[in-house]
Amino acid sequence: MSDIAHPAPVKLGIKMGTMLLLSGALAISGCKSKPPKELPPEPGAATSTDNGQYGNGVATPGSQADFVQIMQGADTIYFDTDRSDIDSADQAALAKQAQWLARYPNKRATVEGHADERGTREYNIALGERRASAARNYLVSLGVDASRLSTLSYGKERPVALGSDEQAWAQNRRAVTVTID
Repeated sequence: MSDIAHPAPVKLGIKMGTMLLLSGALAISGCKSKPPKELPPEPGAATSTDNGQYGNGVATPGSQADFVQIMQGADTIYFDTDRSDIDSADQAALAKQAQWLARYPNKRATVEGHADERGTREYNIALGERRASAARNYLVSLGVDASRLSTLSYGKERPVALGSDEQAWAQNRRAVTVTID
């Protein structure tokens, strides 16, 4: 007798479940995304309207883009394995950086130290710091006010070249000067 007493509630439950399922499907299908009118910038691209360049691709004087454009690669110096000494090529690059910084006395800069993938994380952080400090100290010796310069070590965490060979390692053993406002 219990089988006969409950047929209506079971049918009602099935109908309600079906209606909920259909309404959920309708709600989801109504949420189709439309393509944006304008695509977002590429990762790493400037998101503000002042990206350091005029509309014709010429860098705004005193901007990071201007610094990179004028340095033509001299914003980065390279080191031998397990070394942090400044050689003659590094001295020339740092002299060029010091000239730019002298032209813009209100600009500050961070010298970022990097290492290749070999060695422990702790060792490479310390090595990157020695490299950044060596570059910073040389800039100070050229007349850049020490209060305008900071250092930061990434160790092996931000390689520019992937690979486990001497060519990749040589590109990753570096100090990079980045201007900041």
